[in-house]
Amino acid sequence: MSTIKPFQIFDILDYNNINLDILTETFNVGFYGKYIAKWPEFCISIKNHFGNFQGYLLGKIEGEKANNNKQNWHGHISAITVAPEYRRQGVARFLMNYIEDVTNSQNGWYVDLFVRPSNKIAVLMYQNFGYEIYQTVYQYYSSQNGKYEDAYDMRKSMLRDKQKLKQKPTGKVIKPEELEFN
Repeated sequence: MSTIKPFQIFDILDYNNINLDILTETFNVGFYGKYIAKWPEFCISIKNHFGNFQGYLLGKIEGEKANNNKQNWHGHISAITVAPEYRRQGVARFLMNYIEDVTNSQNGWYVDLFVRPSNKIAVLMYQNFGYEIYQTVYQYYSSQNGKYEDAYDMRKSMLRDKQKLKQKPTGKVIKPEELEFN
């Protein structure tokens, strides 16, 4: 049995079983606090009956809601992770469905996320969920050895984008400073 609840600031004291995984991006306390305060409906956690994290999602809505010409009002996944022992059990699919539902409820055009190309399992999973590689962000991720890795900007159109134009791959490679939203 699992419990789904809003992600809270004190959850950062208990999520080591997930965040110590090498595939999980870890952020500072202020980052988590900002998301929880500004976009609480986009931040959830799933815990097992012992209270251990199975997974969590931190997301936000961004863009210009009032400007329909730009069509850039969208949900963004900043962090999504599932504990290794709960992978391949539908937890990630649940979290992805959740953010897509919240984005649709806010009339967003698409959901996007960034992922390391070297994380081939995650890239394939997102593609199986209907996400496309929209563009590549050059040297987006840094690593402990001082090298950089690109990011795939993956997108999935929401109900508002009936023609799925917002997820159509561009083939572009851009620099991080060229991103529309940071």
